[in-house]
Amino acid sequence: MATSDDGTRLTFVGEVKSAVTTRAALLVIGVLGLMVAFITSYTGAFHHPKPDRMTLAVVAPAQVRGELVSKLDRLPGAPLDPRPAASEAVARRQLADREIDAALLFDPRGTTDRLLVASGGGAALSQAVEAVVTAAEAEQHRTVRTEDVLPTGAGDSRSLSSFYLVVGWCVGGYLCAAILAISAGARPANGPRAVIRLAALALYSIAAGLAGAIVVGPVLGALPGSLFGLWGLGALVVFAVGATTLAFQGLLGIIGIGLAILLIVVLGNPSAGGAYPYPLLPPFWRAIGPALPPGAGTWAARSITYFQGESLTGPLLVLSAWAVGGTLVTVLLATLHRTADERSGGPAPEGGKRLPA
Repeated sequence: MATSDDGTRLTFVGEVKSAVTTRAALLVIGVLGLMVAFITSYTGAFHHPKPDRMTLAVVAPAQVRGELVSKLDRLPGAPLDPRPAASEAVARRQLADREIDAALLFDPRGTTDRLLVASGGGAALSQAVEAVVTAAEAEQHRTVRTEDVLPTGAGDSRSLSSFYLVVGWCVGGYLCAAILAISAGARPANGPRAVIRLAALALYSIAAGLAGAIVVGPVLGALPGSLFGLWGLGALVVFAVGATTLAFQGLLGIIGIGLAILLIVVLGNPSAGGAYPYPLLPPFWRAIGPALPPGAGTWAARSITYFQGESLTGPLLVLSAWAVGGTLVTVLLATLHRTADERSGGPAPEGGKRLPA
Protein backbone atom coordinates (compact mmCIF):
# COMPACT_ATOMS: atom_id res chain seq x y z
CA MET A 1 0.00 0.00 0.00
CA ALA A 2 1.26 3.45 -0.84
CA THR A 3 2.27 5.88 1.85
CA SER A 4 1.93 9.63 2.12
CA ASP A 5 4.81 12.06 2.41
CA ASP A 6 4.84 11.76 6.20
CA GLY A 7 5.12 7.94 6.05
CA THR A 8 1.52 7.05 6.97
CA ARG A 9 -0.33 4.51 4.88
CA LEU A 10 -2.91 5.82 2.42
CA THR A 11 -6.40 4.36 2.25
CA PHE A 12 -7.96 3.54 -1.13
CA VAL A 13 -9.89 6.83 -1.06
CA GLY A 14 -6.67 8.62 -0.21
CA GLU A 15 -4.90 7.00 -3.13
CA VAL A 16 -7.71 8.06 -5.46
CA LYS A 17 -7.46 11.63 -4.21
CA SER A 18 -3.72 11.55 -4.67
CA ALA A 19 -3.95 10.14 -8.20
CA VAL A 20 -6.85 12.32 -9.41
CA THR A 21 -6.95 15.86 -8.12
CA THR A 22 -10.19 17.75 -7.65
CA ARG A 23 -9.22 20.06 -10.51
CA ALA A 24 -8.59 17.10 -12.82
CA ALA A 25 -11.91 15.53 -11.86
CA LEU A 26 -13.77 18.75 -12.60
CA LEU A 27 -12.03 19.04 -15.98
CA VAL A 28 -13.00 15.44 -16.84
CA ILE A 29 -16.61 16.17 -15.89
CA GLY A 30 -16.46 19.26 -18.08
CA VAL A 31 -15.16 17.19 -21.01
CA LEU A 32 -18.00 14.72 -20.47
CA GLY A 33 -20.45 17.62 -20.60
CA LEU A 34 -18.90 18.87 -23.85
CA MET A 35 -19.20 15.40 -25.36
CA VAL A 36 -22.88 15.15 -24.47
CA ALA A 37 -23.48 18.65 -25.79
CA PHE A 38 -21.66 17.76 -29.03
CA ILE A 39 -23.82 14.68 -29.61
CA THR A 40 -27.00 16.56 -28.71
CA SER A 41 -26.24 19.56 -30.91
CA TYR A 42 -25.19 17.69 -34.04
CA THR A 43 -27.93 15.08 -33.79
CA GLY A 44 -30.53 17.70 -32.99
CA ALA A 45 -29.56 19.81 -35.98
CA PHE A 46 -29.18 17.04 -38.56
CA HIS A 47 -31.40 14.10 -37.63
CA HIS A 48 -34.57 15.34 -39.32
CA PRO A 49 -34.08 18.17 -41.86
CA LYS A 50 -37.40 19.77 -42.68
CA PRO A 51 -38.03 22.62 -45.15
CA ASP A 52 -39.36 25.70 -43.42
CA ARG A 53 -40.33 28.88 -45.31
CA MET A 54 -37.89 28.51 -48.19
CA THR A 55 -38.12 31.77 -50.11
CA LEU A 56 -39.56 31.32 -53.61
CA ALA A 57 -40.12 34.05 -56.18
CA VAL A 58 -43.15 33.40 -58.40
CA VAL A 59 -43.23 34.80 -61.93
CA ALA A 60 -46.66 34.46 -63.54
CA PRO A 61 -49.27 36.52 -65.40
CA ALA A 62 -51.12 38.92 -63.15
CA GLN A 63 -54.43 37.06 -63.47
CA VAL A 64 -53.04 33.83 -61.95
CA ARG A 65 -50.11 35.13 -59.87
CA GLY A 66 -52.05 35.84 -56.69
CA GLU A 67 -53.84 32.50 -56.69
CA LEU A 68 -50.60 30.60 -57.37
CA VAL A 69 -48.75 32.39 -54.56
CA SER A 70 -51.65 31.71 -52.20
CA LYS A 71 -51.72 27.99 -53.01
CA LEU A 72 -47.98 27.63 -52.50
CA ASP A 73 -48.19 29.56 -49.22
CA ARG A 74 -50.86 27.18 -47.89
CA LEU A 75 -48.89 23.97 -48.45
CA PRO A 76 -48.98 21.68 -45.38
CA GLY A 77 -46.13 22.43 -42.99
CA ALA A 78 -45.40 25.81 -44.64
CA PRO A 79 -42.28 24.64 -46.52
CA LEU A 80 -42.33 27.68 -48.83
CA ASP A 81 -42.38 31.43 -48.43
CA PRO A 82 -43.64 32.42 -51.91
CA ARG A 83 -43.55 36.01 -53.11
CA PRO A 84 -44.47 37.53 -56.49
CA ALA A 85 -41.76 38.74 -58.86
CA ALA A 86 -42.40 41.06 -61.79
CA SER A 87 -40.31 39.17 -64.34
CA GLU A 88 -37.77 36.45 -64.89
CA ALA A 89 -35.01 39.05 -64.94
CA VAL A 90 -36.06 40.30 -61.51
CA ALA A 91 -36.21 36.75 -60.14
CA ARG A 92 -32.74 35.96 -61.50
CA ARG A 93 -31.33 39.12 -59.93
CA GLN A 94 -32.90 38.26 -56.56
CA LEU A 95 -31.44 34.76 -56.78
CA ALA A 96 -27.99 36.14 -57.60
CA ASP A 97 -28.27 38.61 -54.71
CA ARG A 98 -29.20 35.77 -52.30
CA GLU A 99 -32.55 37.40 -51.53
CA ILE A 100 -34.45 34.22 -52.44
CA ASP A 101 -33.75 30.49 -52.50
CA ALA A 102 -35.42 29.70 -55.85
CA ALA A 103 -37.79 31.07 -58.49
CA LEU A 104 -40.79 29.45 -60.18
CA LEU A 105 -41.54 30.62 -63.74
CA PHE A 106 -45.15 29.77 -64.63
CA ASP A 107 -45.89 28.98 -68.28
CA PRO A 108 -49.46 30.10 -69.14
CA ARG A 109 -49.29 28.43 -72.57
CA GLY A 110 -48.37 24.95 -71.38
CA THR A 111 -48.19 22.62 -68.38
CA THR A 112 -44.43 22.62 -67.82
CA ASP A 113 -43.02 25.37 -65.60
CA ARG A 114 -39.38 26.21 -64.88
CA LEU A 115 -37.74 26.26 -61.47
CA LEU A 116 -34.57 28.31 -61.10
CA VAL A 117 -32.23 27.24 -58.27
CA ALA A 118 -28.71 28.11 -57.13
CA SER A 119 -26.93 25.03 -55.79
CA GLY A 120 -23.90 27.19 -55.00
CA GLY A 121 -25.82 28.29 -51.93
CA GLY A 122 -26.28 24.70 -50.81
CA ALA A 123 -27.17 21.61 -52.81
CA ALA A 124 -29.44 20.25 -50.08
CA LEU A 125 -31.52 23.44 -50.19
CA SER A 126 -31.88 23.34 -53.99
CA GLN A 127 -32.96 19.72 -53.85
CA ALA A 128 -35.47 20.43 -51.09
CA VAL A 129 -37.06 23.29 -53.05
CA GLU A 130 -37.23 21.11 -56.14
CA ALA A 131 -38.91 18.27 -54.25
CA VAL A 132 -41.54 20.54 -52.67
CA VAL A 133 -42.35 22.43 -55.86
CA THR A 134 -42.47 19.26 -57.96
CA ALA A 135 -44.98 17.69 -55.56
CA ALA A 136 -47.09 20.86 -55.49
CA GLU A 137 -47.07 21.11 -59.29
CA ALA A 138 -48.09 17.45 -59.65
CA GLU A 139 -51.23 18.12 -57.62
CA GLN A 140 -52.18 20.71 -60.26
CA HIS A 141 -51.38 18.23 -63.07
CA ARG A 142 -48.33 20.25 -64.04
CA THR A 143 -44.64 19.40 -64.30
CA VAL A 144 -41.53 21.42 -63.53
CA ARG A 145 -38.13 21.62 -65.21
CA THR A 146 -35.26 22.65 -62.94
CA GLU A 147 -32.47 24.97 -64.08
CA ASP A 148 -29.42 25.47 -61.87
CA VAL A 149 -28.45 29.05 -62.74
CA LEU A 150 -25.65 29.33 -60.15
CA PRO A 151 -24.26 25.79 -59.91
CA THR A 152 -21.44 24.56 -57.75
CA GLY A 153 -17.96 24.15 -59.19
CA ALA A 154 -16.76 20.87 -60.64
CA GLY A 155 -14.71 20.19 -57.51
CA ASP A 156 -17.48 21.16 -55.09
CA SER A 157 -20.36 18.88 -55.98
CA ARG A 158 -22.57 19.62 -52.93
CA SER A 159 -21.29 23.08 -52.00
CA LEU A 160 -19.65 21.73 -48.85
CA SER A 161 -16.09 22.87 -49.56
CA SER A 162 -16.84 26.39 -48.29
CA PHE A 163 -18.17 24.96 -45.04
CA TYR A 164 -15.18 22.67 -44.46
CA LEU A 165 -12.80 25.50 -45.31
CA VAL A 166 -14.38 27.71 -42.63
CA VAL A 167 -14.41 24.84 -40.12
CA GLY A 168 -10.67 24.42 -40.70
CA TRP A 169 -10.07 28.13 -40.20
CA CYS A 170 -12.08 28.05 -36.96
CA VAL A 171 -10.10 25.08 -35.66
CA GLY A 172 -6.87 26.91 -36.46
CA GLY A 173 -8.07 29.99 -34.61
CA TYR A 174 -8.90 28.40 -31.28
CA LEU A 175 -5.95 25.99 -31.40
CA CYS A 176 -3.53 28.89 -31.92
CA ALA A 177 -5.02 30.70 -28.93
CA ALA A 178 -4.89 27.50 -26.88
CA ILE A 179 -1.21 26.96 -27.70
CA LEU A 180 -0.42 30.51 -26.61
CA ALA A 181 -2.13 29.75 -23.30
CA ILE A 182 -0.35 26.43 -22.79
CA SER A 183 3.06 27.88 -23.59
CA ALA A 184 2.88 31.01 -21.43
CA GLY A 185 -0.13 30.87 -19.13
CA ALA A 186 -3.83 31.15 -19.89
CA ARG A 187 -4.04 34.75 -18.68
CA PRO A 188 -1.60 37.35 -20.04
CA ALA A 189 0.33 39.05 -17.23
CA ASN A 190 -0.49 42.56 -18.42
CA GLY A 191 -1.87 44.65 -21.26
CA PRO A 192 1.33 44.68 -23.35
CA ARG A 193 1.59 40.89 -23.13
CA ALA A 194 -2.02 40.62 -24.32
CA VAL A 195 -1.28 42.91 -27.25
CA ILE A 196 1.74 40.77 -28.16
CA ARG A 197 -0.41 37.64 -28.14
CA LEU A 198 -3.01 39.36 -30.32
CA ALA A 199 -0.30 40.51 -32.72
CA ALA A 200 1.04 36.95 -32.97
CA LEU A 201 -2.51 35.75 -33.58
CA ALA A 202 -2.96 38.37 -36.33
CA LEU A 203 0.18 37.22 -38.15
CA TYR A 204 -0.92 33.61 -37.82
CA SER A 205 -4.40 34.53 -39.12
CA ILE A 206 -2.96 36.11 -42.26
CA ALA A 207 -0.88 32.99 -42.93
CA ALA A 208 -3.77 30.62 -42.14
CA GLY A 209 -6.19 32.52 -44.35
CA LEU A 210 -3.80 32.38 -47.29
CA ALA A 211 -2.97 28.70 -46.75
CA GLY A 212 -6.63 27.70 -46.70
CA ALA A 213 -7.47 29.75 -49.78
CA ILE A 214 -4.56 28.23 -51.71
CA VAL A 215 -5.50 24.66 -50.76
CA VAL A 216 -9.16 24.92 -51.82
CA GLY A 217 -8.33 27.04 -54.87
CA PRO A 218 -5.13 26.45 -56.87
CA VAL A 219 -4.19 23.15 -55.18
CA LEU A 220 -7.47 21.20 -55.13
CA GLY A 221 -9.64 23.29 -57.45
CA ALA A 222 -12.54 22.90 -55.03
CA LEU A 223 -13.67 26.54 -54.98
CA PRO A 224 -13.61 28.84 -58.01
CA GLY A 225 -13.93 32.12 -56.11
CA SER A 226 -11.47 34.96 -55.69
CA LEU A 227 -8.25 33.83 -54.01
CA PHE A 228 -7.74 37.25 -52.43
CA GLY A 229 -11.35 37.42 -51.30
CA LEU A 230 -11.13 34.05 -49.56
CA TRP A 231 -7.73 34.98 -48.11
CA GLY A 232 -9.15 38.09 -46.49
CA LEU A 233 -12.19 36.21 -45.21
CA GLY A 234 -9.98 33.45 -43.80
CA ALA A 235 -7.76 35.90 -41.94
CA LEU A 236 -10.85 37.51 -40.40
CA VAL A 237 -12.42 34.16 -39.42
CA VAL A 238 -9.22 32.86 -37.80
CA PHE A 239 -8.59 36.09 -35.91
CA ALA A 240 -12.22 36.38 -34.76
CA VAL A 241 -12.21 32.84 -33.35
CA GLY A 242 -8.72 33.17 -31.87
CA ALA A 243 -9.42 36.54 -30.23
CA THR A 244 -12.66 35.18 -28.79
CA THR A 245 -10.77 32.20 -27.37
CA LEU A 246 -8.14 34.51 -25.84
CA ALA A 247 -10.94 36.54 -24.25
CA PHE A 248 -12.52 33.41 -22.76
CA GLN A 249 -9.11 32.34 -21.42
CA GLY A 250 -8.59 35.75 -19.87
CA LEU A 251 -11.96 35.40 -18.17
CA LEU A 252 -11.87 31.74 -17.08
CA GLY A 253 -8.28 30.58 -17.50
CA ILE A 254 -7.69 27.25 -19.22
CA ILE A 255 -11.41 26.47 -18.92
CA GLY A 256 -11.97 29.21 -21.47
CA ILE A 257 -10.69 26.85 -24.17
CA GLY A 258 -13.59 24.54 -23.39
CA LEU A 259 -16.01 27.43 -23.63
CA ALA A 260 -14.59 28.33 -27.05
CA ILE A 261 -15.06 24.74 -28.21
CA LEU A 262 -18.64 24.80 -26.93
CA LEU A 263 -19.40 27.99 -28.84
CA ILE A 264 -17.54 27.28 -32.09
CA VAL A 265 -17.63 23.50 -32.46
CA VAL A 266 -20.64 22.32 -30.48
CA LEU A 267 -23.02 25.17 -31.33
CA GLY A 268 -21.42 26.93 -34.29
CA ASN A 269 -20.62 24.11 -36.72
CA PRO A 270 -24.02 22.35 -36.86
CA SER A 271 -25.81 25.72 -37.12
CA ALA A 272 -23.50 27.09 -39.85
CA GLY A 273 -25.77 26.15 -42.75
CA GLY A 274 -23.10 23.88 -44.23
CA ALA A 275 -24.55 20.41 -44.66
CA TYR A 276 -28.08 21.78 -44.36
CA PRO A 277 -28.70 25.49 -45.14
CA TYR A 278 -30.75 27.53 -42.70
CA PRO A 279 -34.28 26.79 -44.05
CA LEU A 280 -33.67 23.08 -43.39
CA LEU A 281 -32.43 23.46 -39.79
CA PRO A 282 -34.59 23.36 -36.64
CA PRO A 283 -35.53 26.81 -35.23
CA PHE A 284 -32.86 26.97 -32.50
CA TRP A 285 -29.93 26.25 -34.81
CA ARG A 286 -31.38 28.42 -37.58
CA ALA A 287 -31.62 31.32 -35.12
CA ILE A 288 -28.09 31.17 -33.69
CA GLY A 289 -26.20 30.17 -36.85
CA PRO A 290 -25.87 33.56 -38.57
CA ALA A 291 -24.58 35.16 -35.34
CA LEU A 292 -21.69 32.72 -34.81
CA PRO A 293 -18.36 32.69 -36.68
CA PRO A 294 -18.85 29.34 -38.51
CA GLY A 295 -22.23 30.42 -39.88
CA ALA A 296 -21.12 33.91 -40.85
CA GLY A 297 -17.95 32.50 -42.43
CA THR A 298 -19.76 29.81 -44.42
CA TRP A 299 -22.31 32.29 -45.81
CA ALA A 300 -19.53 34.71 -46.73
CA ALA A 301 -17.40 32.02 -48.36
CA ARG A 302 -20.29 30.90 -50.56
CA SER A 303 -21.05 34.51 -51.47
CA ILE A 304 -17.46 35.09 -52.54
CA THR A 305 -17.29 31.80 -54.43
CA TYR A 306 -20.61 31.69 -56.29
CA PHE A 307 -22.48 34.98 -55.86
CA GLN A 308 -19.89 37.61 -56.86
CA GLY A 309 -19.60 38.81 -53.26
CA GLU A 310 -23.29 39.64 -52.85
CA SER A 311 -24.87 39.70 -49.38
CA LEU A 312 -21.53 39.95 -47.59
CA THR A 313 -22.07 42.94 -45.31
CA GLY A 314 -23.97 41.16 -42.56
CA PRO A 315 -21.60 38.19 -42.14
CA LEU A 316 -18.52 40.44 -42.24
CA LEU A 317 -20.02 42.64 -39.53
CA VAL A 318 -20.67 39.56 -37.39
CA LEU A 319 -17.09 38.34 -37.77
CA SER A 320 -15.72 41.83 -37.12
CA ALA A 321 -17.80 42.10 -33.96
CA TRP A 322 -16.31 38.85 -32.61
CA ALA A 323 -12.81 39.99 -33.56
CA VAL A 324 -13.12 43.45 -32.01
CA GLY A 325 -14.99 42.18 -28.96
CA GLY A 326 -12.42 39.44 -28.33
CA THR A 327 -9.57 41.92 -28.70
CA LEU A 328 -11.03 44.48 -26.31
CA VAL A 329 -11.98 41.91 -23.67
CA THR A 330 -8.55 40.26 -23.84
CA VAL A 331 -6.67 43.54 -23.34
CA LEU A 332 -9.09 44.81 -20.68
CA LEU A 333 -8.93 41.62 -18.60
CA ALA A 334 -5.13 41.51 -18.82
CA THR A 335 -4.93 45.12 -17.64
CA LEU A 336 -7.32 44.45 -14.76
CA HIS A 337 -5.36 41.35 -13.71
CA ARG A 338 -2.15 43.37 -13.64
CA THR A 339 -3.79 46.12 -11.59
CA ALA A 340 -5.24 43.62 -9.11
CA ASP A 341 -1.88 41.87 -8.81
CA GLU A 342 -0.07 45.12 -8.09
CA ARG A 343 -2.56 46.02 -5.37
CA SER A 344 -2.32 42.60 -3.72
CA GLY A 345 1.46 42.44 -3.99
CA GLY A 346 1.23 38.88 -5.27
CA PRO A 347 3.15 37.39 -8.18
CA ALA A 348 2.07 38.02 -11.74
CA PRO A 349 0.09 35.10 -13.20
CA GLU A 350 2.49 34.58 -16.09
CA GLY A 351 6.02 33.30 -15.54
CA GLY A 352 5.85 33.24 -11.72
CA LYS A 353 7.63 36.62 -11.35
CA ARG A 354 6.47 40.14 -11.08
CA LEU A 355 7.01 42.02 -14.28
CA PRO A 356 8.39 45.53 -14.50
CA ALA A 357 5.86 48.21 -15.22
